[in-house]
Amino acid sequence: MKLRLVPALALALCLAACSTGTGASGGAANAANADGSPKELRIGYQLIPNGDLIVKDQRWLENELPDTKVTWIKFDSGGDVNTAMVAGSIDIGLAGSSPVTRGLSAPLNIPYQVPWIFDVIGENEALVAREATSADGLKGKKIATPFASTAHYSLLAALQRAGLAESDVTVVDLEPPDIQAAWTRGDIDAAYVWTPVLGELRKTGKTLVTSKELAAEGKLTADLAVVRTQFATSYPETLRTWLRQQDRAVKLVRSDKQAAAAAVGRQLNLAPDEAAAQLDELILLDGKEQAGPDYLGTPDAPGKLAENLRDAAAFLKAQNKLPSVPELTVFQKGLATKDLRDAFSG
Repeated sequence: MKLRLVPALALALCLAACSTGTGASGGAANAANADGSPKELRIGYQLIPNGDLIVKDQRWLENELPDTKVTWIKFDSGGDVNTAMVAGSIDIGLAGSSPVTRGLSAPLNIPYQVPWIFDVIGENEALVAREATSADGLKGKKIATPFASTAHYSLLAALQRAGLAESDVTVVDLEPPDIQAAWTRGDIDAAYVWTPVLGELRKTGKTLVTSKELAAEGKLTADLAVVRTQFATSYPETLRTWLRQQDRAVKLVRSDKQAAAAAVGRQLNLAPDEAAAQLDELILLDGKEQAGPDYLGTPDAPGKLAENLRDAAAFLKAQNKLPSVPELTVFQKGLATKDLRDAFSG
């Protein structure tokens, strides 16, 4: 969920490499089989308890794409997924709405689109403190979060909500595993992070605000899929197959919660009941719901997700995290509504 900023020169070189097909195995990995399918599909995933882990655990893509090598690459944050997208080293990835907002905005302008919403973030992402009993009690305290992640975005919103400026606290940039270690050592006073690390912090800390509460106040965050535009154009049927497996996972959660939780638990090394509890903290949407006006929408009527991303850009600009706010059309074009429609038509 995090965006690790790339130096300007390195970013320029990366973009040049990608545009010529020489970036990080981009050319070789995207070679086609005789039937037009890709020889390899490279997926950037994260340890977040949603349908993506079910697809991975059940090997549905491997079964549906027998002539394609499916490579799963684990990332700790969406910012690192952005960097991999810029390098051309993955085809589909998971990133939070804040990193995607940055990815679609200048100066990154990553050539990717959003074909799927993995989950709308709810109580699975929250601000937890060791001693403070309210967010305004964090003044002068040290708070950890992965910078430029959905958690960072929500932390800034939570501070603003409590009448605090970012300068009123010390915010440190840590990946989720490092947050857990720093919490155990007593190096930090609070953290805004997601599950499964959040679950460990909750055992000894107090939840001050959740992303579900912030979403109700207009600061919605989500875990989104991003697909390289070049890949989606070259292999539309493969993307449609991928979308159908994600829809299948959401429907498994609804029809057989026990089986879904067992799959997620295996991927997170959690007991099924704990995995089920974490699944319950997310809002999962099937393909039909994703095409609704509140989410991705349709080719003729892009959904409100585009507005949410632009609102996030405006907030990040006000926090000096973005140089400018793109037009709404940038985010509308960033929604792969045609691919979503085609995956479930007919």
